[in-house]
Amino acid sequence: MLKIGPYEFQSRLLLGTGKYPNFDIQKEAVEVSGTEILTFAVRRMNIFEPNQPNFLEKLDLKKYKLLPNTAGATTAEEAVRIARLAKASGLCDMIKVEVIGCPKTLLPDPVETLKAAAILLEEGFIVLPYTSDDVILAKRLQELGCHAIMPGASPIGSGQGIINPLNISLIIEQATVPVIVDAGIGSPADAALAMELGADGVLLNTAVAGAKNPVKMAKAMKLAIEAGRLGYEAGRIPKKRYATASSPMEGMSVV
Repeated sequence: MLKIGPYEFQSRLLLGTGKYPNFDIQKEAVEVSGTEILTFAVRRMNIFEPNQPNFLEKLDLKKYKLLPNTAGATTAEEAVRIARLAKASGLCDMIKVEVIGCPKTLLPDPVETLKAAAILLEEGFIVLPYTSDDVILAKRLQELGCHAIMPGASPIGSGQGIINPLNISLIIEQATVPVIVDAGIGSPADAALAMELGADGVLLNTAVAGAKNPVKMAKAMKLAIEAGRLGYEAGRIPKKRYATASSPMEGMSVV
């Protein structure tokens, strides 16, 4: 069970809704993924223009919790303004805080992220900040009162997977709130690794939307996250330098 603030979810996959070839493929991918949380950029939606195409019209919104994000913001002020817009539209009280500090790498601005998170927490939002894999920054956001921490595996949309598993594992080790690995996931193997490290969930978009077959990839990600979580809970065997016989040697006759 994934618990974020007052909400509980069976699925540990959070799915983005951008970049799909069309709304029908998007709808099918969302359904087969088993996700219960959908994230989207508020600035890219016509939330106050009912006559404009809107992916929300294709989905049964009773099945999903919406997680608007502040993508496009470069300052805390912008992020807060976008979050307030999302809340005013009645979408949800959860917000993914995303404040980009570098247009080339799309890495988050740590100072502005902290500022935005503090303001939105004060205003009663359920705050999920997108961060780098900085262990201390993750700790500061947690101490601030954020409801989950979302460290990037690698740059947004890069598909490089988890570049620094040590930092991700350290963030998880110190966490008292859910850790959701966000950004850079490229394959089911990447998603499974995140879960094997002990992450509580994975958020991804491009890996599914940009796949040759988004629907099949959505199902693959669902299964990978489930397998990774089970593997983490089961506890893997330690790695050894040399072989260990899989059959017991006791009682074997000498030839």
